[in-house]
Amino acid sequence: MTHQTVGHTRPDAGGPLADCPDGDLVPPSGGRPSCPVDVTLAALAGRWTPLVLREFLRRGRATYSELSAALPALSDKVLSDRLAHLTGAGVIERHRTPGWPPRVHYTLTARGRTLEPVVRSMWEWGTTGRESPDGPA
Repeated sequence: MTHQTVGHTRPDAGGPLADCPDGDLVPPSGGRPSCPVDVTLAALAGRWTPLVLREFLRRGRATYSELSAALPALSDKVLSDRLAHLTGAGVIERHRTPGWPPRVHYTLTARGRTLEPVVRSMWEWGTTGRESPDGPA
């Protein structure tokens, strides 16, 4: 028996989610995703990435030390990896101030700020899920 949502389009389905051709749903091997949902998931990929982004949405800019203090369960290696990933995705920018010792801070880009409704929706969905032990109804 096939699950009714796998490989089938509802006749009343519409809107922007229906505009993604099936060929765009799976990126070519080693290629960039072309489906907008997959592009967003690629930008937010990795455990902790949405929480690092949340800190930037709260602050606008932050130093490594501030992020490390805000997310104490996050190892230095993972935090460094997530900052590099978000920088590469164009979500944050790295700024180095000359001097000794050199100072580095990260700022949210305009493109990064557009992820606020995504993170807000995640917050709201997660809040609803906390209301019952089995998750959202």
